[in-house]
Amino acid sequence: MQATETEARPIHAGPDHPKLPRPKVGVLVGNLGTPDNYDYWSMRRYLGEFLSDRRVIDYSPWLWQPLLQLIILTKRPFTSGAAYKSIWNEDEGESPLMTITKAQTKKIAAEMQKTYGDSVMVDYCMRYGNPSTQSKVEKLVKAGCQKILFFPLYPHYAGATSATACDKFFESLAKEKWQPVARTVQPYFDRPDYIEALAQSIERKYAELEKRPDILVCSYHGVPKRYLMEGDPYHCQCQKTTRLLKERLGWDDTEITTTFQSKFGPEEWLKPYTVEEVARLAEAGKKNIAVCAPAFSADCIETLEEINEEIFESFEEAGGEHFTYIPCLNDDDAHIEALSNIIKENLMGWI
Repeated sequence: MQATETEARPIHAGPDHPKLPRPKVGVLVGNLGTPDNYDYWSMRRYLGEFLSDRRVIDYSPWLWQPLLQLIILTKRPFTSGAAYKSIWNEDEGESPLMTITKAQTKKIAAEMQKTYGDSVMVDYCMRYGNPSTQSKVEKLVKAGCQKILFFPLYPHYAGATSATACDKFFESLAKEKWQPVARTVQPYFDRPDYIEALAQSIERKYAELEKRPDILVCSYHGVPKRYLMEGDPYHCQCQKTTRLLKERLGWDDTEITTTFQSKFGPEEWLKPYTVEEVARLAEAGKKNIAVCAPAFSADCIETLEEINEEIFESFEEAGGEHFTYIPCLNDDDAHIEALSNIIKENLMGWI
């Protein structure tokens, strides 16, 4: 959604004063990121940026960078590239995360247009890869956005997700000659409209199934347990989302559980690990399970490949029989309504 009309030069300005675009408010939604392609060098560039972020891997660079550059980035681009290839949107030439983020942005922009007309400009960026946060901040400023609301699309706060996205946003603002006023959106893990959207998606999927699953596994992206001990609230926020979802659905404790996926490196991460817990459930007689991923606003490599392949295989090998993955909220209407409500609340006083 772009506005290109310009005003005349400001009152009292001389004839050589540059014309300025009409003042607007920008809304910039941000997600994790995606490689440009699944070939070796595209994957290496993407993984190099991602795994060099000190918010993600906080080991000493003197120890970490040689390991990353000489070992990890010589092998991992091949395995990660194969994983991306298995889910790639070949029609659009992009990852599913990119396709979904574009769809979300388009729908949010339409909602903002209904409420604010051309006064609000909506765009999206990625923390890693393209389109970069800096390129989109530059675009919004050039279009006349003197105020920007930055919205990291993570329901739960974590230093490795929300914080690093905001870091990059503020870093981008620091490069602007005329720096816009800025706001960021707080986590929305316990908002009733977000919980309602999650509950509706689960109820719809359950209604499609011939047999009700024995248990719903809410699989959240993991972080090192050390982060919790150092004050990161992510674990507690994930647990609260599951509790609120259980209460909204009217279920008891035996019908829903919380797990964490995507462990990386040697240290202990938040437990239970999804890949191990689904196997334990199968061995304990829970042969029919469903899995959802409430920490992800859009389906991506961690859901489409990791949950649907690695985690599913772990369940099946342990004797599991029926495995149902419930997609992320993506551009579901209830999700877009919740995100739009959040944006409108955060724009109060600006428009």
